[in-house]
Amino acid sequence: MESVKHPFPFTAIVGQETMKKGLLLNLINPKLGGVLIRGEKGTAKSTAVRALAGLLPGLRVVNLPVSATEDRVVGTLDIEHAIREGGVRFEPGLLAAAHNHILYVDEINLLDDAIVDALLDAAAMGVNTVEREGISHSHPSQFILIGTMNPEEGELRPQLLDRFALSVEVSGESDVQDRMEIIRRRLAFEASPDAFCLQYSARQADLQEKIMRARQQLGRIELSERMIEWAAQIGIRLEVDGHRADITVMKTAMTIAALDGRGEVRQADMTEAAALALPHRMRKKPFEDMDSGAKTVQVVLDEFMKENLHVR
Repeated sequence: MESVKHPFPFTAIVGQETMKKGLLLNLINPKLGGVLIRGEKGTAKSTAVRALAGLLPGLRVVNLPVSATEDRVVGTLDIEHAIREGGVRFEPGLLAAAHNHILYVDEINLLDDAIVDALLDAAAMGVNTVEREGISHSHPSQFILIGTMNPEEGELRPQLLDRFALSVEVSGESDVQDRMEIIRRRLAFEASPDAFCLQYSARQADLQEKIMRARQQLGRIELSERMIEWAAQIGIRLEVDGHRADITVMKTAMTIAALDGRGEVRQADMTEAAALALPHRMRKKPFEDMDSGAKTVQVVLDEFMKENLHVR
């Protein structure tokens, strides 16, 4: 189990490349819209999220437990003080603590509906507003929303699902050597967190520098009309609702290009972005799961790429 002082180093996590990529893209572009990580227990979901705090100075991971009350999340107003003194006394909640940081919700599919609604409002507006007995208070609440869940325990409400820019599926490693390495690293970390983290300090520093360069590069990315058309056409072919999906694909592709140190978006960036941003937004038939959506997205992407082989 990670401690606050010694989270498991992000660069020491074995495998799970798609999950790690989705998390890094949100660090580079906090306005991207967060990531939902779906998968069985014991697949490094929580470990990877907590490890993000070691990649940027001043970054914190604020945990929102499933058992948290609405007041604990949004904050509370002292009504008696307002009546007696005429002023607003506000006790900040987790949405205030998460401002400019990461808000992490494990088992997000089990959250109470009232808390889900509060998350939706804050994620959409970047502001949390608390109203009680005709008295209200607002404060900034801009955060990277990261949720993890086990699909076997139930699905998310579509309204919350659509708020996540990206979704990734994780499962246990099937390669024997990878599983052996996971065991070695975990035991070494638990035996001596200081020594283990020191082994990965150079890799952590290199990744932090790469993230900072990508953040600077993001503002220099040049958009082409061809790539914008690409995003629009994929959205139409997949019949996704609204336009948020198209915009998210474009923003994700730009962030991928920035992470790669390039100044332009390529078709490979678009296809990778679509695979991250679209499966959870697909219209699902009864008894159809997100895996089916991912397969449908991949089929459409493969067909579209064959039609556009001349595009970089």
